[in-house]
Amino acid sequence: MATLRLVSPLTGVVLPVTAVPDPVFAEGMVGPGLAIEPLRTQTQTVVAPADGVIGALHPHAFALELSEGRTILVHLGIDTVGLAGAGFTLHVEGGQTVRAGDHLITWSPVDVHAAELATICPVVALQADPAALTVLVPEGTSVRAGDPLLDWA
Repeated sequence: MATLRLVSPLTGVVLPVTAVPDPVFAEGMVGPGLAIEPLRTQTQTVVAPADGVIGALHPHAFALELSEGRTILVHLGIDTVGLAGAGFTLHVEGGQTVRAGDHLITWSPVDVHAAELATICPVVALQADPAALTVLVPEGTSVRAGDPLLDWA
């Protein structure tokens, strides 16, 4: 398989996926990855981390189907499904082909925090071999949406 370069879907600080306060993500049940604590801005635009097709799509999360059967999941905050889409604006539809950096969702980390929900965002390679992922930036590093983040071999 060819190595895929994934870019950061949002602006914030890179953290280990173990920092996510949800065992499904923290314990790697759905796959390996990392987390991003978003910059607390009133609005932030989430971008496609790679070229692909939008698979599952919710206001608070999306799965991007990549080449060679790989899928990346981005979840905006934890327990944000309970917001029923409030504060999230979708810019794409399921099944749509996107390119790395395309705008997918606009959301408010400030509003999610005000609702007393965790704003941390897991970025997970679904069902991937952890050895296939290389994190390109050290934990604690600030990234901007579109910056190189992971290589997936």
